This record gives sequence, C-alpha cells and structure tokens, in this order.
Amino acid sequence: MDWTQLESACGECRGCELYKTRKNLVFGTGNRSADLMFVGEAPGEREDETGIPFVGAAGQLLDKYLIAVGLERENVYIANILKCRPPRNRDPLPEEGDACIGFLREQVKLIRPKIIVCLGRISAMRLIKPDFKITREHGIIVKKGAFAMTAVYHPAALLRDPAKKEDMLRDMKNIKAYLDSTIE
Repeated sequence: MDWTQLESACGECRGCELYKTRKNLVFGTGNRSADLMFVGEAPGEREDETGIPFVGAAGQLLDKYLIAVGLERENVYIANILKCRPPRNRDPLPEEGDACIGFLREQVKLIRPKIIVCLGRISAMRLIKPDFKITREHGIIVKKGAFAMTAVYHPAALLRDPAKKEDMLRDMKNIKAYLDSTIE
C-alpha cells in the first residue's frame, strides 16, 4: 500500500463508531521518510478541527521540546494510534485501538523510522508493553522487532504537572543523541 491508498483506506474506515462524530480524519503529518516518529494516543478537539495531530497546547509544547534539542517538526513524523477523536477527549477504548492499529503499522512500514517515541502512557501500553509504567520507564530505549522504541510523558501531562518538564527535556536530549549515533 502506498501513502495515497493508505490514507484513503483510513478515511473510509468504519471499524468503530468514531468516524460518525469526527470532523476530520487525523491521519498524520511530517516527513514521510523521517528517522524519528512520534505516536500519541488519539486526536483532541483542535486536531479534529484541523486534521493535523498535536496542534493544540500540547502540540505547541512538543514543538518547543523539538526546538530545544535541535529538531524541526518538519523533519519528524507525528501520528496517533486513533485517527478519529474520541468524544470529550476520553481515553481510547481497546476496540477503537484495535480498529486503527493496522493503519499505524502501515505508516511505520512506509516511514521505517530509526526510533518510535510513544507520547504518553496509553500509547506506550499499546506499542511497547501492556504494563508500561510511564513514571518508571520513560526515556528508556528498547528494541522491539526491527525498531528502537521509547516513551516520554505526553505533553498534555506536562501542562498539568510542570515538575516533569525536566525529565522530558532529558529524555528528548537522549532521543536526539540516539538519533545522532545512528547516522551513518
């Protein structure tokens, strides 16, 4: 499947009920051959309005971290597990994640990033391991199949708990150092 086919199939998906209430499909954005891919859990209200992931306050904070470690948003790829917004920004239901995970897997196959960074606990529990503990395991890079993976605090969590911002900066610096070490 190429990008056009994948996005079209995603837009036509009726695997769960979320397509009925979305304003826009939030497929993903950025460099489609990026070395670094970020994966959140689901779009929020701003993302549903624009069709672009991480454009609200949490996305603006993520952009600041990217800049702080010398990365540009245009050079990474950002997606979510879910491509449609859950009502009232509730956590995704397992069956919603099951309906969407195939689209994310196809995105990963097309991009072939050197590292996948889960944004938050829910994404990490789905992609890294079901019992992932974000407060204990954030920033630890693991190999899973062909990919290096890690998780960082979700930027929305940092807005609620600024005490974790230093941990996030340290994790982002380590991710950048990992990327730099993989350049041939």
